[in-house]
Amino acid sequence: MGLAVFLLIILFVVDELSYDKYNANADRLYRVNTNLKIGGTVFFDRETPAPMAAALIKDYPQIEKAVRLKENGKTFVKKENQTTVEPVSFFADETLFDIFTLPMIAGDPKTALKEPFSLVLTETLAKKYFNSTDVVGKTLVIDNTDNYKITGVIKDMPPQAHLHFNLIRSMSGLGDSRDTHWSSMAYVTYIRVHPGISVKDIDKYLKQAAKKYAEPEFMGFMHSSFDDMAKKGDFVRFVSVPLTSIHLYSDLTQEQEPSGNIQYVYISIVIAILILFIACVNFTNLSIALSASRSKEVGVRKVLGSGRSTLIYQFLAESVTTAVIALIFAIVIALLLLPFFNDLVSKQITLGLFTAWWRLPCLLAITITIGLLAGLYPAFFMSAFKPVHVLKGKLASGFKGGWLRNSLVVFQFATVVILIICTLVIYAQLNYMLNKELGYKREQVLVLQNTASLGQHAKSFKQDVLKLSGVESGTITSFLPTVINTDVEGYGKDAALSPGQSVTVSTWYVDEDYFPTLGMQIVKGRNFSTHFLTDSNAAVINEATAAMLGYKDPLNKNLYRSTDKVWPYHIIGVVKDFATGSLRNKIEPLVLRLGNDRGAISFRISTKNIPTLISKIQKLYHSADIGMVGQPFSYSFMDDDFNHLYQSEQNTGKIFMSFAFFAIMIACMGLFGLVTYAAEQRTKEIGIRKVLGASVGNIINMLSADFLLLVTIATLLAVPVAWWFMDSWLQGFAYRAGVSWWIFVAAALLAVVITMVTVSFRAISAALMNPVKSLRAE
Repeated sequence: MGLAVFLLIILFVVDELSYDKYNANADRLYRVNTNLKIGGTVFFDRETPAPMAAALIKDYPQIEKAVRLKENGKTFVKKENQTTVEPVSFFADETLFDIFTLPMIAGDPKTALKEPFSLVLTETLAKKYFNSTDVVGKTLVIDNTDNYKITGVIKDMPPQAHLHFNLIRSMSGLGDSRDTHWSSMAYVTYIRVHPGISVKDIDKYLKQAAKKYAEPEFMGFMHSSFDDMAKKGDFVRFVSVPLTSIHLYSDLTQEQEPSGNIQYVYISIVIAILILFIACVNFTNLSIALSASRSKEVGVRKVLGSGRSTLIYQFLAESVTTAVIALIFAIVIALLLLPFFNDLVSKQITLGLFTAWWRLPCLLAITITIGLLAGLYPAFFMSAFKPVHVLKGKLASGFKGGWLRNSLVVFQFATVVILIICTLVIYAQLNYMLNKELGYKREQVLVLQNTASLGQHAKSFKQDVLKLSGVESGTITSFLPTVINTDVEGYGKDAALSPGQSVTVSTWYVDEDYFPTLGMQIVKGRNFSTHFLTDSNAAVINEATAAMLGYKDPLNKNLYRSTDKVWPYHIIGVVKDFATGSLRNKIEPLVLRLGNDRGAISFRISTKNIPTLISKIQKLYHSADIGMVGQPFSYSFMDDDFNHLYQSEQNTGKIFMSFAFFAIMIACMGLFGLVTYAAEQRTKEIGIRKVLGASVGNIINMLSADFLLLVTIATLLAVPVAWWFMDSWLQGFAYRAGVSWWIFVAAALLAVVITMVTVSFRAISAALMNPVKSLRAE
């Protein structure tokens, strides 16, 4: 069992460490990130200015190739009269295939994305729409507007990629891809460098490019040079990130796909080793405990001429043989558990013992090493028996006095207690985040997705839905608290945009029904209103923005936005701070303005018959009046979207709970064996005690006392280690529950209960044995 769990964890670790290494030049590929800090607002993003890729290629010959990507979210794909929704699509430059290794089944990678309205599909999508990969030259209608010609089909990408391309459109057909502004971050840029170029070199080039191209533009509305900004602690930086580091080391909340965490990889490795060590401790303990039964064998062998080295070799060979046999069972157990493990970690891991040539030899080498280590001490211990003593029966065979055995039991249960505490802390933190006051009400909010295609019909559709029984209110916008948004704009506190008076703040575009629908509280001023025409140039800020600006009373103050000219936005209200995205991060400053964002429509509902209501809304959506007949109808509930933000923590909790379960089970197996041996060693003592009047409870207490003492010591050692470890883990959350005292008490009690159940199960049978049988030989 220990080897099986070890194998599963190592497969998980190998999978995590192999991300993006499928690319032929993975060690020379980098992504460029943007780091901004202006006026107290910190903004780290994977998006960069549109002209960056071309500028880097032009100015720095050390950079071989560059490609820009722009994610397009969910996309409508129409073939003949059937429309489906693809969850994600990309625009990409024609150099995409120079950066990423994407083998083509059909088409020419050099020209596939060169022309406007060109389209590349994966093998799966080609078969989905045409039941064939021979589709070059055929067309699909994208987003109900443009006909795209298929120019290539690529193989499906491996799971170990930080982003996946399924539907790729040519960037040359995208108008804003030719934008020349360096203050607008909208494109993800990847580069390939010549061999020998380091991260330090690339960051130097990026710093020079920022100084040359970005600084003049930022000077236009910040009125501060980068050097002046640096004196105040502000900065505008572009930094390089190795492609193979993105999955495990990126802490950006807006990654295309959920990232891993290198800390969890290290933790998994440690847990795998500890669980295997617990299994080895069992083998060592039981071997030492059973040494008395083999003492005469050792004595006879020595009398017949066997040397100590021969006996050591024999015992080590037995240990290694046991480990190799265990490996065979472990592989079978791992194969049976693998589907459940994949569900747990949300992966598609395979055992791969024969597809990856190195795995089986490495596993066999680890197993032999484990067998040698587990059998080393018992081998030296038993080979040291003196024949004259063991053949006269003078070898001490009692259970007490085994300091090494007791130390190993303490280590076992200290590990178990640490895992129990970690699991409880993770679940306490997750429960805290899921139940913390958020500043908005996420329950009973139905979110209709991909509603941009409604166009001018969005408002009339909203009004029709509001007439349905069970619908209380609705708002039209894709800027929702459960969606990670990164639309950042710069504002000044004065019309001159004086140095030191400018800030960068996330800006959301909402309608007048946004705050009432989501249950947000206006603490000062008022909400947007259609009765005030001037509200088109109004803004509502959150409390964090008011604090950052230093306004005690921000009402009727102006924020100035510079584009082609300076635009004033007067502050009409302050909304109570509400969580945006995950509670891993602090609530950031936010400006909300009236806008016509139709990416989603949300409705607050109050009915128990939700399926019927959704059916009625879908019928309105597909009515001929608004032209969405045959279009996909996609929706979610805001509380489900919120829970999805914490999928990583939920998975971590499940993984720790599973690891803790296996560690407990393996430790209990060893404990059960030791109790069994202890009971056998003291069979006659138990019989005499019963004859002299001892009760079953007295016998159980006698056999349990030693083990309870060891578990108590283990708990005392485990508590400070677990506290330090989990306190460090919690530092990654801006809002945290802390490590409560009850968690340590619960873990200690659980360890005691597990020990008592394990010990009592065997102790009761020993206590109930008829003393006549145990004393018959006397």
